[in-house]
Amino acid sequence: MLRASIAAAAVGTGGLTVAGIAPLRSESTHPDQAPAHLRGAAPLPHAQVIALDIAMGEDQRGRALHAAHQVVAAVNSGKIAAWLALGASALSASADRPRHLKQMPVFGGDVLDPAQSHGDLLIQITATSADAAQEAAKQMLRKLPQWRVRWRVEGVRPENRTESGRGLARNPFHFTEGYGNPASPAEIAERATVQAGQGEPAWAVGGSYQVIRIIRLATDFWDRDTLHDQEHIIGRRRDGRWLDGTPADERAVFTSDPDGKITPLDAHVRRAAPDRRHPPPLVRRGYNYQRSPDDQGLIFSCFQRDLEKGFEAVQHRLQDEAMAKYTLTVGGGYFFVPPPGDGWLDALA
Repeated sequence: MLRASIAAAAVGTGGLTVAGIAPLRSESTHPDQAPAHLRGAAPLPHAQVIALDIAMGEDQRGRALHAAHQVVAAVNSGKIAAWLALGASALSASADRPRHLKQMPVFGGDVLDPAQSHGDLLIQITATSADAAQEAAKQMLRKLPQWRVRWRVEGVRPENRTESGRGLARNPFHFTEGYGNPASPAEIAERATVQAGQGEPAWAVGGSYQVIRIIRLATDFWDRDTLHDQEHIIGRRRDGRWLDGTPADERAVFTSDPDGKITPLDAHVRRAAPDRRHPPPLVRRGYNYQRSPDDQGLIFSCFQRDLEKGFEAVQHRLQDEAMAKYTLTVGGGYFFVPPPGDGWLDALA
């Protein structure tokens, strides 16, 4: 039902100047502070997610990336966290690129709108208020004439909070997101940060793969279902408890329910992480969006050190899950967040 109604709509839808930009601040001068995209257990509650394409010639690519890095680094503060991430198309053919970085493929059930997908560069701005995020985005884009906006979406995290070290928020289906995230900064970094010895370029060590998925949700359709049905589609109670009564912040043991009599085999959480002792090696930091009553949903966002073992492994398991008929991915992309500092710019020059 949702796919039939959305599919038609989804497919229908000069020189460098950095005047006024503060001096470049390298995050590497603060080794005890997590990079902007992993800062804090819960991300700041408001976001602007902006995909850009380069508006200059190939010979100006390096200068355009340097300008974008300067602008993004200049706005980071206690009330704003911002970062950039590279799309595969941002790198020249000769660049030593992250080995998993490519254009996001179409997975089963996706209807990707080109006007809401991919991009040379992603800039994400998170802030304590919607106005602060919007103003920061306005100022940054004004200083980046080398880039043109490809797509843009605004996000919010209702009931954004930290519990037991995990960042939680309520999604448009009225359930809480984030219980599957790690609780310690060390584990967050371990899941999300590229390490030496992974076969990645030296410049990419310390960076993260970021996946963005713009997922339209059939909230009216969902709200017609009973709470019992919704909880069995998700695999948790609305308050976060597991269906077998296990507390929200503990691990359910699905091996004691091999036939899915308690937690259905096609429930979202069971498909996403069938072995709760070994959770998916990624960190989720998503936002809700609402463009109109008929276009609202989730800006799914996750970070990982290995795209194949992280997001892609989960996505393949989710094919034909019970929740699939309520969701439709219409946009997003694969990106790579460079490591702190500006050494990566020299490596890609």
